[in-house]
Amino acid sequence: MAPPAPLVVVVPREAAGQRLDRFLATALAAAGTNSSAPTRSELQRWIEQGRVTVNGARQQPSDKVRAEAQIVVVPAAPAKTAAQAEEGVVFAVLYQDEAIIVVDKPPGLVVHPAKGHATGTLVNGLLGMGIFKSEDAVGDDRPGIVHRLDKGTSGVMVVAKTPAARERLKEQFAAHSIERAYEAICVGAVAARTIATLHGRHPTDRVKFSSKVLRGKRAVTHVEVLAVLAGGLATHVRCTLETGRTHQIRVHLAEAGTPILGDPLYGKPPKSPLLRETAAALGHQALHARVLGFVHPVTGLPVRFESPPPPEFGLALAALRRAGRDADA
Repeated sequence: MAPPAPLVVVVPREAAGQRLDRFLATALAAAGTNSSAPTRSELQRWIEQGRVTVNGARQQPSDKVRAEAQIVVVPAAPAKTAAQAEEGVVFAVLYQDEAIIVVDKPPGLVVHPAKGHATGTLVNGLLGMGIFKSEDAVGDDRPGIVHRLDKGTSGVMVVAKTPAARERLKEQFAAHSIERAYEAICVGAVAARTIATLHGRHPTDRVKFSSKVLRGKRAVTHVEVLAVLAGGLATHVRCTLETGRTHQIRVHLAEAGTPILGDPLYGKPPKSPLLRETAAALGHQALHARVLGFVHPVTGLPVRFESPPPPEFGLALAALRRAGRDADA
């Protein structure tokens, strides 16, 4: 098979000042079909590989384009995923069509292969189900992944089945237009509030994130109290994300002095024997992604999916409510 012919694009005046990768993603999508156009992540890889030149010179994905500049793109074949297909990975499918699949991730399931988790992940399971066409299973180890839930967090996730759907969903997550609501059980008394901070890597523990940074990205969490539990020892809360940073809810609640029950990274064993027993029975942090709403990447219509917390979350709530009633009796 002959290699694909180079593509030549001239920057119109109205596009001057745009990022190179963003401009090319839009220009090539308009010139071809949504299914054949390269994704922005593919274009970034091509630019870094020197397959894209601007007036004969290599540039970076973030460089700004100038009017009348001539851009030459030498396409590369998409890299196939390194992840292996596996059968038997357990998760519930809430919805799927030709463009997306929406799943209810159980606690304990890692989303994609990474160091220490080469197999048994959600991605391995999706590949085992034949969710992706061979030409669409691209990327290194995370085909279709546009957002993640931590291993110990359960709940609703959307995965793109085509490159075009992936790019459109990524744009929505980047614009913070996705509806995301979580339920959590916290240690201590939580006050309803909006938490707005900077967010970045912890200055001394690189595994963690923190709001106590000099520079970082904006992070906003809206916290609503659903119920006071065990006479005030714990609180059932709903957290709505305005932004979606790594570990955002866990960091915000922990740094407010009310860590999520059972959180092994940002919390510590509670002083209360009841809470310690409840956390041990739960087996993971009490955090569940209940609601996910977004614009469908093909139809353009709003869609919304919801799942209840897993059974052990409900048992923990019931035990703490019962303890509260006993304390009031």
